[in-house]
Amino acid sequence: MTRQKSRTTSDRWLSALIALLALSACNLLPTRSACPTAQDLTPEMLYGQWTVQIAGEMPWALTLGPHPEHAGSLRGELTQGQQRHAVVADLDDGDFTLEETHDGQRIAATWQGSLPIASCGRQIQGHRTLAGQNSRSFLITRTP
Repeated sequence: MTRQKSRTTSDRWLSALIALLALSACNLLPTRSACPTAQDLTPEMLYGQWTVQIAGEMPWALTLGPHPEHAGSLRGELTQGQQRHAVVADLDDGDFTLEETHDGQRIAATWQGSLPIASCGRQIQGHRTLAGQNSRSFLITRTP
């Protein structure tokens, strides 16, 4: 009986030591904010599907991924029904810039935006200027 009791006590001490070491290791790991600031975001964090709402228009879908020729830049497509427009974008210290082309040659629209503090990198807001027209506000939201 004493032998079983000492094993149980030994097992408890070993479990407590493992738990203590695990907690100590957690303190050594870098902390990561649950809600990154705009300056903490990287272009890779913008890869994926987004919904775009431009003032006065039906919603668009936006897909962003890595630009194959320019490291740190984004490339993608803006779609609405049968309309498809190629886009390239950059994220620089929280400032978002996107250029849209309708013919693959010339810039048809320029987007200037920022990431609202409370959005945790899930929204981009700003203004889209279509060539020869007044700018319109936009809101880009991460698709769940």
